[in-house]
Amino acid sequence: MLDVRDSTLMDDWFSVLSEGGALSVRAAQDLSDAGFVVIPGPSPQDELAQLAEAYDSGVAAADSGDVSIGSSTTRIHDFVNRGPDFDRLYVYKPLLEASCRVIGQPFKLSTMHARTLRPRTQAQELHVDFKRDAAGWPMVGFIFMVDAFRGDNGATRFVPGSHIWSEIPDGLMNDRLADYPGQVVACGAAGSIILYNGSVWHGHTANCSDEPRRSIQGAYIRREAQSGINLPARMREDTLARIGPVARYVLAV
Repeated sequence: MLDVRDSTLMDDWFSVLSEGGALSVRAAQDLSDAGFVVIPGPSPQDELAQLAEAYDSGVAAADSGDVSIGSSTTRIHDFVNRGPDFDRLYVYKPLLEASCRVIGQPFKLSTMHARTLRPRTQAQELHVDFKRDAAGWPMVGFIFMVDAFRGDNGATRFVPGSHIWSEIPDGLMNDRLADYPGQVVACGAAGSIILYNGSVWHGHTANCSDEPRRSIQGAYIRREAQSGINLPARMREDTLARIGPVARYVLAV
């Protein structure tokens, strides 16, 4: 069996994943120019209900140490190890190709978590996940829509092109909750996925509905950078037994 931890093999996997063809020319251009793009996700439509049930089960069974409750959202960390329904997300070929394009060198998954936006919550301030000069930059993030993202239930807003600006919202806005000229609300059907540059301005809008809005979110970073969560240390035996070599490369195990 190939030892994907070997540096030569890591370079080989990066070369394979960089070959292209999974991400459309238009999607690649939008990611480069606007800093984000919405594309169809990896889960067939007839499996989305099962995935949503697995999401709810994973959230309900999570240890309290993996639960982070914020002002508007609840996060459950490490959805790599929450069951086979989520295995295809972090090895989705368009997402890996996007990571090759943006990061430009061997990379790994930094984190993958469930995030539920609670009903009747206010918008999130515009922010960046990674400043352009931050250690470990660049970063590629993804948001998988377990529920449809709509204008009334907290879909994520982006400021196109802001990933190449030298300033961040802190330095340019007095009120980062306010709308920004030209912002785009990234709506999509359940099963869609948002790919985005970690330096683009973004934040969820207000959830004005009476229902939670569920998503699975993750990020890829340079291979030598520090991860948001130590995934190799958390790997379950049943997860390792079912995943393939590409997943092992992405997880750095």
